[in-house]
Amino acid sequence: MTNDPFAQLPAPIRIALERRGFEALTPVQEAVVAARADGRDLRISSQTGSGKTVAIGFALADHFLASSRAELEAASEEGERGSGKRRPPKGPRGGPRSGSRTPDGKAHPTAIVIVPTRELAAQVREEIAWLYAELRDLRVEVVTGGTSILNERRALSRGPRLVVATPGRLLDHILNEAIATDAVEHVVLDEADQMLDMGFREELEAIVDTLPADRKSHLVSATFPRGVIELARRYQNDPLILEGTRLGESNADIQHIGYAIKRNETYAALVNTLLMAEGERCLLFVNRRVDATDLAEKLAKDGFGAAPFSGELAQAQRTRTLNSFRNGTLPILVSTEVAARGIDVPGIALVIHVDPPREADAYTHRAGRTGRAGQTGRSILLVTPNDLNRVERMLRYAKIELSWQPVPTPARVNKALKKRSRRRLHAMLSEHTPEESQWMYAKSLLEDRDPVQVVATLLDLSKNEVTCEPMSVFGFDPTQPRPNRRGDRFERGGPRNRGEGRASRPDADQFTRFFVSWGEQSGATTSRLLSQVCRRGGIKSHQVGAIEVAARVSFVAVANDVAEAFEVRVRERDSRDPGIVIKRAEDKPRGRGQESRQAIAHRPGRGRADRDAATEEGRGRDGAPHRLSDRPHGRPGRGPGGQPRGKGKFRKGSPGRPTRGPR
Repeated sequence: MTNDPFAQLPAPIRIALERRGFEALTPVQEAVVAARADGRDLRISSQTGSGKTVAIGFALADHFLASSRAELEAASEEGERGSGKRRPPKGPRGGPRSGSRTPDGKAHPTAIVIVPTRELAAQVREEIAWLYAELRDLRVEVVTGGTSILNERRALSRGPRLVVATPGRLLDHILNEAIATDAVEHVVLDEADQMLDMGFREELEAIVDTLPADRKSHLVSATFPRGVIELARRYQNDPLILEGTRLGESNADIQHIGYAIKRNETYAALVNTLLMAEGERCLLFVNRRVDATDLAEKLAKDGFGAAPFSGELAQAQRTRTLNSFRNGTLPILVSTEVAARGIDVPGIALVIHVDPPREADAYTHRAGRTGRAGQTGRSILLVTPNDLNRVERMLRYAKIELSWQPVPTPARVNKALKKRSRRRLHAMLSEHTPEESQWMYAKSLLEDRDPVQVVATLLDLSKNEVTCEPMSVFGFDPTQPRPNRRGDRFERGGPRNRGEGRASRPDADQFTRFFVSWGEQSGATTSRLLSQVCRRGGIKSHQVGAIEVAARVSFVAVANDVAEAFEVRVRERDSRDPGIVIKRAEDKPRGRGQESRQAIAHRPGRGRADRDAATEEGRGRDGAPHRLSDRPHGRPGRGPGGQPRGKGKFRKGSPGRPTRGPR
């Protein structure tokens, strides 16, 4: 027994850990260290933020140390021969020594780490760099999509022993003979579940099929769904299963909170939550790339330091954005799930799911961006009535207990800001020592004026400067029963029957309906319409109610208190889109059974989901498929009024409103 937590590690690794400030190993790291002597394939599962990347380094440490000794011995023997023309020393399997330019211009790595995203590849390189700092002859190269393939080929020709890569780019280099896999002894699939979710199965199978049969194959993941287990069984031989935390066990350092909100209250609830979290690093999740951009722009317009982060951004912009978020210059990042997978940014205090994820594993990975390395964090879900049952099923499957809390109201936000200001004042009073000139001036103030008035005035001056004013939000009680549409059984989420349901939704009498000569056939979506009416009418998004998108026209509800001013502003033709006309609608609002096929209350991240989800680096999903629960009709293939699509005709004088069709 020894008190040294690093006693079983090689000296170079122990030195690096101590230099880095490590005092102990995490459970998953201890499990990998204990398994080093077995020499078997490893199947490592542990919750996000538990140090799996360093554990990968431990798993490969003995291999690289042995390779270094073999290269030193080869170099020594070659020096003793005293040959006139010196050739690059050979590695253990005949490959060239790391760092020397290869005669055939190919890389002959002895280990490959495959990761799903560019950001995770960069993170793995950084971790390996400090962990293997004592191995001077170890060269590591990273190859990922979105970077210059010619520059990567030049770097690969210098003979790296370890290559960190995304699947698509790695396969490109193998097929183009920039990387030879004949010397590979270890391959690691990091975040294996995410690579399968992104559609990389074919690339992974093609890569693994080129590797030597006597290699070691290691899989690392926070979750092991069926697809990953099938992949592991195919390519691993008698694997040693290591669990840093029990598979499916949630991170105890994360508090899971739910805000039950109405469909048009998402942005207001988000703003109030961010105001209460001012000064903290926040990561926001949406399902689609376009929603990341739209939401970040709206937040920035309201004074928040926010930027989007998704696969559609150029790699240079993604790197700058992530670095700004990491160093604190940018406090809020609005990201898609795929783009944020695997990024390790310390100090993320709050994760907000603006769009709830579709699957339990996705929620586990999202929430795992906070509460990392022993720190505490919060994960907040914004849940509408339509999403309530699905979210609760998802969390039950993930074995996560959600704490339902009241959504922050303006009164609660103002109270929290006042308390924060007073805490800061008390801290300054206990720690700050004024200069002599300040003492003298303070004394004169108290002599000439009422001390109470002086202090009260200074308190007003010390108030927090809020980014924007908190917004009105009411939410609903998720624990109360509500009748469903059939009225014969009850679900939670508040009243939904014909009489009571209208009271729980925004009152139609509080909004004025406007006609927009822009429809779905011309590219109109709820997010684009929202941007159009806010820009032209000079209103805020929370002043917009229901947005209805038909084939050729649309309708937008605007709050009555700003409707007249809005109508005056939109009469002027827009220089950007002169063909789009916005005017007050003449017809009365339609009943619930007559809504257009995309009539939904505005909510950031909602609207018509793209049928073909966008892909990350040309592969896989970066968003969620269209949700039937977001349609007011509940069944696919049905138009307004429940009639089959394509059966109705458009009446003259009533554009965009289909008839019931032939009787």
